[in-house]
Amino acid sequence: MNIYIESRVLDIACYIIETGATVRAAAVVFGVSKSTVHKDITERLRQINKALAEQVAAVLDANREERHIRGGRATYLKYHALDEVKGA
Repeated sequence: MNIYIESRVLDIACYIIETGATVRAAAVVFGVSKSTVHKDITERLRQINKALAEQVAAVLDANREERHIRGGRATYLKYHALDEVKGA
């Protein structure tokens, strides 16, 4: 594995653990695709540092469990803001 890929994998893993970021958020911060982040943290990280991979997996599992709540909240805020603009 190339050194720059290994470095990116470790940087992304540390970022996700420290901030609790989602795959999408980490992809934006590091300027790579969601697919790249997902592959980095599910496959490549396991080869580099298994303990770190388990910590990242725990954060991602928590994010996955909260996903429906975040989506519902975002929809609520969107339509609440539209109602305020209309004066309702």
